[in-house]
Amino acid sequence: MDQLPVTDSLHAQDEDIEKACHSIKALAHPIRLKVLCILGSGEMSVSDLADRCNTSQANVSSHLSILRQSEILATRREAHSIFYRIRDPRMIQLMDLMRMMFCSQAH
Repeated sequence: MDQLPVTDSLHAQDEDIEKACHSIKALAHPIRLKVLCILGSGEMSVSDLADRCNTSQANVSSHLSILRQSEILATRREAHSIFYRIRDPRMIQLMDLMRMMFCSQAH
């Protein structure tokens, strides 16, 4: 497996290290990872995410809240529905990298 180039960009600022750690901690749950995989193809409502994750709206909402507080997700309100999307396109790149590394279908 090819190694990624090592950069000094994260080493320069403790603030960047803290932000990276906070984001990685937010990703460290199966439902949150599944939500991000689903949202990689576009925004979705809470109820649709709950259906796709095979869990309750209350459960998925609590995970969405963590991802939103970590600034990984953004929201849009339309009437009575809230739609979630991935805030930073670099997160989609990270999800693609994790899919390549960990998902059996990606090999």
